[in-house]
Amino acid sequence: MQTAVKTAETYYDSHDADRFYALIWGGEDIHVGLYENADSPIREASRKTVAHMASRLTTLKPDARVLDLGAGYGGAARYLAREHGAHVTCLNLSGVENARNTQLTADQGLSDLITIDHGAFENLGYPDASFDIVWSQDALLHSADRERVLQNAARVLKPGGEIIFTDPMQADIVDDPAALQPVYDRIHLSSLGSFAFYRRTLQALGLEDAGCEAMTGQLRTHYARVREELLARRGELKGEVSEAYVERMLDGLTNWVKAADEGLLAWGIIHYRKPG
Repeated sequence: MQTAVKTAETYYDSHDADRFYALIWGGEDIHVGLYENADSPIREASRKTVAHMASRLTTLKPDARVLDLGAGYGGAARYLAREHGAHVTCLNLSGVENARNTQLTADQGLSDLITIDHGAFENLGYPDASFDIVWSQDALLHSADRERVLQNAARVLKPGGEIIFTDPMQADIVDDPAALQPVYDRIHLSSLGSFAFYRRTLQALGLEDAGCEAMTGQLRTHYARVREELLARRGELKGEVSEAYVERMLDGLTNWVKAADEGLLAWGIIHYRKPG
């Protein structure tokens, strides 16, 4: 588990990754977007994911306590604070991302509603039943112990609280991990979660299904869109992102699109509620 944590931290702290995600992937929101058209701006599509997830939550009210696992640059946290008056705790293992999150949050006058903690989501030091909502976007895949992450998430949820997250996943039909090896190599892991895994684990923890949405086509569109944007703006990245990183990213994005086309991947929203 520690190896996976360190690998993710080193990657997201790197200058290349920081500049790529800030300049190409969407800026404040570095996760899969919801696209009306294949050529929709990445930034707009990514924000639509946040808004759509928020619209599903019944406990998202002024002063609601939200824990964002793997918060990245804090785009979702600022949306939840600004639009809904929520108090959001961002837990994220990249010091570089946390510094940018801190600056963006201050610039937008939201520092009184947002707390930014450095740490890994396998070890949550928060008290039991301390959050109304646990939120995450495309971050749990980086964990080598996703079951433990969900156990901790369920523990810190208040009775009646909600957990909602998205994650790039392997399709439920995938039996042979080798089929996704090019994708695993890109994220330095040996597996991905799946809808079946997350449903089974959350139900075993006593949480109730509040409705899941499978939207794998959006993942395919997003990775294809990011690759297209990277190719179109490659010249702008000179001096900002190394050529070696750009080449690796293009290869990685191609592998994600190919795996999606082959029916090996899944993506969508998973939403559960803690009884109480």
